[in-house]
Amino acid sequence: MKKISKIIAIFLCIIMTGALFTGCSKKEKQQINFFNYGENIDDETLKEFEEKYDIKVNMETFDDMEAMYQKIKSGAGKYDVVLVSDALMPRMIKEGLVQELNKDNIPNISQMDEQYLDLDIDPGNKYSVPYMFGTVGIVYNKDVVKEEVDSWDILWDEEYKDQVFMFDTYRDTIGAALKKLGYSLNSTDPDEIEEAKELLIEQRKTVNPIYGVDNGTTMIPAGETNINMIWSGEGLNLQEEYPNLVYVVPKEGANFWIDSLCITSNAQNVEGAEKFINFVSDKESALRIADEIGYTTPNKEARKEQPEDVQNNPNAYMPEEIMNRCEIYKDFDLKTKQMYDDAWTEIKVNGEE
Repeated sequence: MKKISKIIAIFLCIIMTGALFTGCSKKEKQQINFFNYGENIDDETLKEFEEKYDIKVNMETFDDMEAMYQKIKSGAGKYDVVLVSDALMPRMIKEGLVQELNKDNIPNISQMDEQYLDLDIDPGNKYSVPYMFGTVGIVYNKDVVKEEVDSWDILWDEEYKDQVFMFDTYRDTIGAALKKLGYSLNSTDPDEIEEAKELLIEQRKTVNPIYGVDNGTTMIPAGETNINMIWSGEGLNLQEEYPNLVYVVPKEGANFWIDSLCITSNAQNVEGAEKFINFVSDKESALRIADEIGYTTPNKEARKEQPEDVQNNPNAYMPEEIMNRCEIYKDFDLKTKQMYDDAWTEIKVNGEE
């Protein structure tokens, strides 16, 4: 009897020990969920982070900041790290959608150029770490456009009818018209917005621009257009690849934008999120990411390692006199948004008549 009991006891011990080791072997790998604006990171950086920290990065992308905001606000998606635009930053902070950072755990923020820190969108960078920045400008084909382009005026030149590409986004396109007129691209003045609207309706009738977004980057090297509105990353990449293309920030000023990394208020892995933000904010990662996606980096240490023609390009890293004429988009109230929406509807409808 004692022998049977002893055998049973040994058997149960084996089962319990096996269960213990099985439980250990099935321990879930740590992970973070990253909500990114497009493919704005390189695969090598993600791979190195995962190998260094043994944390899997689940990246989901979005192509519209407002859609990102609505998804975060509704709780439809659970994310740890999110890329947030300058215009949305104050709103997301105010609504408690992102959490205050423990910067002791993100020491690489010290590598950021002070020019891109402590902006009005997040004083003291309590909630965000700069990730990339750029402008909206013009890329043109100098083989066709013989004059030097330095102004938004070129987009209204009838000599280039059917050769101009405009963004099919109301803030960028109405913003360009406002800047051409000498106004702020954040204007809330009904008369100024009306004037910009009429200018764009006139342009559609006399220049017949092509409206689109990403397709502009393939149209100009193919010769389908010769003067394009474009984001600086794509513009600078095209300039590097095609000797006949030139990217410029117009003298009247343009939209300067900065995208930043934040940790959501309901993040499941705050520690992992901090490690990730710190890792991509390091010089080596920032340099590789900037080289991969073409946008300029706020990391001053990484900039020093870039080729001289990049770090000294005034249309990439703008001098103070150009920077002072550029503006970050502000988040409008509902009344102002409606005013812009109404103007945009008229521009699109009247331009097609």
